Amino acid sequence: MVRAGAKPIECRRPPAGQSRVLPSFAEAIMDLKPHIRGIPDFPKPGILFYDISTLLAHPEAWRKTVRGMAEALQPLRPDLLVGIESRGFLVAAPLAYELGCGFVMVRKKGKLPGPTVRLTYDLEYGSDTIEIQADALVPGQRVVVLDDLLATGGTTAAAIELCRRVGANVIGAASIIELTFLGGRQRVDVPFTSMVAYDS
Repeated sequence: MVRAGAKPIECRRPPAGQSRVLPSFAEAIMDLKPHIRGIPDFPKPGILFYDISTLLAHPEAWRKTVRGMAEALQPLRPDLLVGIESRGFLVAAPLAYELGCGFVMVRKKGKLPGPTVRLTYDLEYGSDTIEIQADALVPGQRVVVLDDLLATGGTTAAAIELCRRVGANVIGAASIIELTFLGGRQRVDVPFTSMVAYDS
C-alpha cells in the first residue's frame, strides 16, 4: 500500500551482463550530520548523546549510510559481522545483508542462551561484561566488529578481544559515528572506518 501523496520508489535493474555496483563512498555519505541529533545531559549530566534514531527514521539517509559502509568494508571480504549490543545490531544486520555475509551478536552478561565466552573490561567509571556464544564463530573466520559510535574505544576493543578468544581473525572495525576528540581509534588495533566524525 502506498500512502496518498507518497513518492513512488523507482527500482532500476542493471543492464544484462552487468553486476550491481554500490554508489561511491563520497556520494553515499552525503551529509549525515543533520540526521543525527545531539541530546544533552543523557544518560547523565554533562554528556552529549549522539542519537541515531533520527537517522534510522530517514529512508534516504539510512540507505546511503548502509551502502556507504558496505562499500568501505567490502574490500576486507569479511565472513561475518559482529554487532555490539544494542545499536551495533542495527548497523551490523543490514550491512551483513548488503555484503552477503553472516551476523553475530556480542551481548551484555546473561542475555545469550547456551555456552558463552565472557570478558569483563574497565570503563571510565566502573566495569562492564560482554559475552559471545561459544560456537558463534569458527576459528579463523574473518570478522569485522561494528557499533553505532566509537567514543573512548573501550567497548570496541573488548569486543575485538572477545572475538579473538574464540579464535576469530578480526580484520577490521567500524561505526557510523566517531568522536575523534576522545581518541578511541588509538585503542582499536585493527583498521577502523567511520562515516561521521565529531572533533569536539
